Amino acid sequence: MKLTDFGKSPNLYVSEWLNTETKLSLAELQGQVVVVFVFQMLCPACVSHSMPQAKKVAQVFAHENVKVIGLHSVFEHHQAMQTEALKAFLYEYKINFAVAIDESSEASFIPKTMQEYQFQGTPTLLLIDTNGHRRMQHFGHLDDMVLAHAISELLNEHSNSNKVVVDSAANTEPLNPSCDDNGCKP
Repeated sequence: MKLTDFGKSPNLYVSEWLNTETKLSLAELQGQVVVVFVFQMLCPACVSHSMPQAKKVAQVFAHENVKVIGLHSVFEHHQAMQTEALKAFLYEYKINFAVAIDESSEASFIPKTMQEYQFQGTPTLLLIDTNGHRRMQHFGHLDDMVLAHAISELLNEHSNSNKVVVDSAANTEPLNPSCDDNGCKP
């Protein structure tokens, strides 16, 4: 799946944060790759695919420059998906990364972040690069390998943009040393 630059990511409209002591913002997370898993706790694909994948990403990239966030964006079954039920869901499924609750809209049953990003539904995945640009928005389940590759690409972009350029003319060693079974010699 190709990464695209959709431009600067709009803010998330959040009524409450769970599993974090501080409120997060995409602007403050700039410098990290941010992976947002948009879900509803009563969405079968979210429960069976998206949230387990989110846990894997958080675990696999724990020592990388990656921040995983869940966004509970409720557009149906509003009475059943209140904050206390979500807390129980997070506890039962051992979800320990930060989860935002998408802010309700007074004009619609569609929450504000879902409207702003024009999500088609849940699960939806957002990938945001280290410059705060949305690089992927995917509705439905994305294969683990495809997602890991995309995250790695964004990490490599960041790593490559921070590399120091060395003046190769100042290097006095030959570029092609001679090598054999005993090693390489200049």
